[in-house]
Amino acid sequence: MRGRGPVLHIPASASPLRLILLLAIGHASFGGARLAISLQALHLQASALTVGLLMSLLMLVPTFVAVHVGRWVDRAGYVRPTVLALCGLVAGELAAALLPSLPGLAVASVVVGSSFMLGHVAVNNAIGHIAGAAGRTRAFGFMAVGFSLSALAGPMLAGAAIDWVGYRWAFLLLALLPVLAGVLLWRAPAMPRRAPAPPVHARGVTDLLRLPPLRAVLVVSAMISAGWDLFTFLVPLHGARSGLSATAIGLVAGAFGVGSASVRVALPWIARRVPEWKLLGSALALSGLGYFVFPFCVTVGTMLPLALALGIVLGCGQPVVMSLLHVTAPPERTGEAVGLRAAITSLGQTVLPLAFGAFGTALGMLPMFWAAAALLGVGGGYAARRERVH
Repeated sequence: MRGRGPVLHIPASASPLRLILLLAIGHASFGGARLAISLQALHLQASALTVGLLMSLLMLVPTFVAVHVGRWVDRAGYVRPTVLALCGLVAGELAAALLPSLPGLAVASVVVGSSFMLGHVAVNNAIGHIAGAAGRTRAFGFMAVGFSLSALAGPMLAGAAIDWVGYRWAFLLLALLPVLAGVLLWRAPAMPRRAPAPPVHARGVTDLLRLPPLRAVLVVSAMISAGWDLFTFLVPLHGARSGLSATAIGLVAGAFGVGSASVRVALPWIARRVPEWKLLGSALALSGLGYFVFPFCVTVGTMLPLALALGIVLGCGQPVVMSLLHVTAPPERTGEAVGLRAAITSLGQTVLPLAFGAFGTALGMLPMFWAAAALLGVGGGYAARRERVH
């Protein structure tokens, strides 16, 4: 079936670097908005459960539509979906600025999260095809470094803006970033239209899930994503309850980004020496240990190094997962596979904050961190079993 899929003919001169930069800027806007939404909710006296609900709304719609978005991207290319995504990011952040209330933040969460998912699936798929088999790992490595830098810049920008000019202007400032990203589409690499493809999508995603290598990649991807996203949910709560300012919480979130960026620069060297599944298993196990220790850190001086360490171990995961995803998925269905991964991770991002928020409201912060540690430890064990299979 693979041999019958449409073939992409990408010019040898095409480079995905402009798209990587575009996606990084969009991610900075998304990450900053996510932190600002949670901090403003806490400022409005919201409980941990309410903050968890707002964080879950970020990925509620993507849970149900990401696969369909991937199929649309396979058919239509990435430009139109990306334009729509950037406009949506602007609209969501404007809603948060103009409606400074919990209902307004709920609307912003839905729009911002859905828009970022759309852009992420579209641009991610384009990067994989434009880079080609020879340059895919390198391109996803650059993309991961860009995500790490944006994970540093977005929360730090949001935290500093909140302390200096307030929540409304912070959201307005974040809304400028998608506009800047849109300029990069002006001369972005083109993906030529595909030849008509056989109706492989009519069979549904169950065919993809029946592929054991792809299924294993999707499971570990969900665990890596859970470790990343639980950090963005738990740290603002823990920091606020420890008496830290918005700027200080942004610095802790930024330390996570520094750690993930630094390890991703060194990842090509690491990947040549450590097998992929061993790397993923070690990352999950060590991140579980980090979450076990985190609730005992109540000052900026203790949170910063641990956030840096968590960024280092979790930062290894995404580039390896994305490279494996393009290797294990049928070539004519990579957009659908990326969409399926987005749907699975979005489901986790919808359920986990809500569950952990309810858990934390009832039992406190310590059990939330230890539950996250247990979840990641289970993921590390699963990846270790895959290593033995390989």
